[in-house]
Amino acid sequence: MVTAIDLLHQGRNEELWQMCCGFLRLDINGFMEVQERLLLQQLELLNNSPLGAKVMKGARPKTMEEFRRLAPLTTYKDYCPELQEKREDVLPGKPELWAHSSGWSGEFPEKWVPLTADYIQQLSINLFGVGLISCCQDWGETSMIPDTIKILYSVAPKPYISGTFADVLRKQSPIKYLPTIEEAASLPFDERIKLGFQQALYQGLDYFFGLSLVLVAVGEKFNQSSKRINLRPFIAHPGGLWRLGKGIIKSRLAGRQLLPKDIWSLKGIIGSGVDSVVYKEKIKELWGRYPLDLYSCTEGSVIATQAWDYNGMTFFPNLNFLEFIPEDEQLKYQMDRSYQPKTLLMNEVKAGEKYEIVITNFYGGMITRYRIGDMIKITSLHNDKLGIEIPQMAFERRVDDFIDFYVVILTEKSIWQAIEKSDIPYEDWVAFKDTDNMVLNIGIELKEGYQGNKENIAVRLFKELAYPDNDKSTVQHDDLMDIADFKVQVNLLPKGTFASYSARRQAENADPAHLKVPHVNPPQKVLAMLTAEVEETIVVTKTGVKVQEKSGLEKVNIS
Repeated sequence: MVTAIDLLHQGRNEELWQMCCGFLRLDINGFMEVQERLLLQQLELLNNSPLGAKVMKGARPKTMEEFRRLAPLTTYKDYCPELQEKREDVLPGKPELWAHSSGWSGEFPEKWVPLTADYIQQLSINLFGVGLISCCQDWGETSMIPDTIKILYSVAPKPYISGTFADVLRKQSPIKYLPTIEEAASLPFDERIKLGFQQALYQGLDYFFGLSLVLVAVGEKFNQSSKRINLRPFIAHPGGLWRLGKGIIKSRLAGRQLLPKDIWSLKGIIGSGVDSVVYKEKIKELWGRYPLDLYSCTEGSVIATQAWDYNGMTFFPNLNFLEFIPEDEQLKYQMDRSYQPKTLLMNEVKAGEKYEIVITNFYGGMITRYRIGDMIKITSLHNDKLGIEIPQMAFERRVDDFIDFYVVILTEKSIWQAIEKSDIPYEDWVAFKDTDNMVLNIGIELKEGYQGNKENIAVRLFKELAYPDNDKSTVQHDDLMDIADFKVQVNLLPKGTFASYSARRQAENADPAHLKVPHVNPPQKVLAMLTAEVEETIVVTKTGVKVQEKSGLEKVNIS
């Protein structure tokens, strides 16, 4: 079977792009044709599967319409204990491998998901396509792809899905991971990152795929330590000495401290999650290019990706059948858990609307009409600039990751962006609602050495959250703020609070994506792992500031 790298070496660039990124050239009718064709193939497999019969409650649909009418929506518990026990005899297709999520945020130790050989083959093509898109400025470009692709290995090793992506990508091209997949599997996360960047300094670096937080943290450390660089250890490593020396000269000519973009010229940066959006500009400043946002999950692998304009994400048609629960239907379900929400198809969604996404695996996968738990927003029905005729999306939030104050509805993204806009140097943060009062509790750990005025910090956060568009001229909004008595309570956490939490999670062998505290509505067990004492609590309302003495985060009643 021809691979992506074969086509590249043979100069068959148009064939390469059609194979890996042809979905960008589909119109909505072509997209739906692919969806229906692959779904009908999948139904034949599901109808002959014992677990398929179980999750579809005995239904044997033969058409897309019957499938949506007869098969119920599912969550992971509908697949247990079969998937937890990795039983292959009940599946619609024989798995080539199993991937799992961390399970930290749910009721299961981890969520195991089977991947068939055909599914993996399609996934590998999609992943190479994402790599193509991340380093180009237009359709058909291949000049930025090196013969040997060097990628920093900053993800969790397989069977975590991020490590599975790294392994699967090698089906389409030789990849040199820094450190190697074998080395990475035996190292704790922080040592893996340290070794990877050390090797990258000596050998060079082409791509980054992983947590955007890692890029920001490394970039800031470069900036802080650039005045204390000792070149002697690099004498035995000419490649490292050359890159570092070139970077120092480049930064001095620019009249600033050393940044990673002075040392490496990355061809592509691929990130996934809310932090990619929040840190987009900071990554560009530190590393010289924007991160390409990828929407993915364990149960559905890659679902959508940005194109080279770094705006809305385009859906892949060939890995999962996609359905969308409108926001009002999702709210009906929240009010009545026995309610079966109605879904829409891709050709029925509307620009500006928010939807809970539902997926069904193709190619013998097991996940069927599965509620991932994510809310997405359809930003537009097409991308006129790039000629993409498929609806564009942006990740909005987890279904349960929002805090409703009636006059203000806050998500992880909106709170994080408010903290970033306030220009407060911080290590990390956590936020939750006090159910007894209209109070948003924000626990924030400031960076070492920052001596900011605590009252000013609280006032700035209140302003960014209550008036995100810096518009206080709306009388109706002000009146609602007065009636609701919305408050922001800022708890200043001791130095090392979040580092201690991450160290404990690392000792538990957690996925790197879950080394951090869940930012919004963390479980009580997570708050209990944070230190009980805070330096000081500042409560801000529209009318004033109140200072309280030390208090405990874990004593607050949260929803």
